[in-house]
Amino acid sequence: MNNASSTFNAADGDGYEMHMGRWSRLLAAPFLDFVGTAGGERVLDVGCGTGCLGFALAQRCDVKELQGIDFSPAYIQHANRRNRDQRIIFEVGDACALDFPDGRFDRVLSLLMLHFVPKADRAIAEMRRVARPGAVIGAAVWDARGGFVANRLFFDTAAALDSNANERRARNYTRPMTRPGELARAWRAAGFAEVAETTLSIRMEFSSFEDYWGPYVAKDGPGAEYVAAQTDAQRSRLYDAVRLAYLDGEGDGHRSYAALAWAVKGIAPS
Repeated sequence: MNNASSTFNAADGDGYEMHMGRWSRLLAAPFLDFVGTAGGERVLDVGCGTGCLGFALAQRCDVKELQGIDFSPAYIQHANRRNRDQRIIFEVGDACALDFPDGRFDRVLSLLMLHFVPKADRAIAEMRRVARPGAVIGAAVWDARGGFVANRLFFDTAAALDSNANERRARNYTRPMTRPGELARAWRAAGFAEVAETTLSIRMEFSSFEDYWGPYVAKDGPGAEYVAAQTDAQRSRLYDAVRLAYLDGEGDGHRSYAALAWAVKGIAPS
């Protein structure tokens, strides 16, 4: 599913969990270490997906209220099925037109969402609008070009086989907010104070090639969107080539790939 505020192919909550949710849960920990947490706050999670960040935050501290919004009804349904915490509310919403009053939240966060928003400046402006003066506003996105090894393995291999894949690869690695320093510049342009940026690191662990390949034959994310458009013959050729890249001269089994994300935080002005 796509809408005017996102370029992420979103179809199924279980599919998202296999594609990205398992990595969002890992990234949530260093992200929350960076942006900080505090009890008694109202917190907004913009682009909450299946709720990984919200659940991690609620386990860390006694939040007063935690709102999570995402444009995908499938992801919100998945999050609500898992939710057993009355402090947490997940709803369908638009990052570029948040349905909350000005200054409502003490902390506004976004994990792995802004690079899929064509008008990211509008989403950032909305994050500022709903934050009270002095609130922390933080975000993180993948370093898609330079620090996302598992993803590059797929797209670099596909691009060697298909000119259309080369175009998709270029689109994937030139998304807004993914270049060095881009998040921090956007935060300063939005008027946030005390802007700080960092790099977050996790490792993506795959038990086998089929574990790695599974998300690409599901329904969620740019890679799956590309694979779905291939003929059976093209898909078979791609499978064989990506498998060789994954095996990399050894037998099938466990692989561990580094994954880096850019992160930024700032303070909402008075």
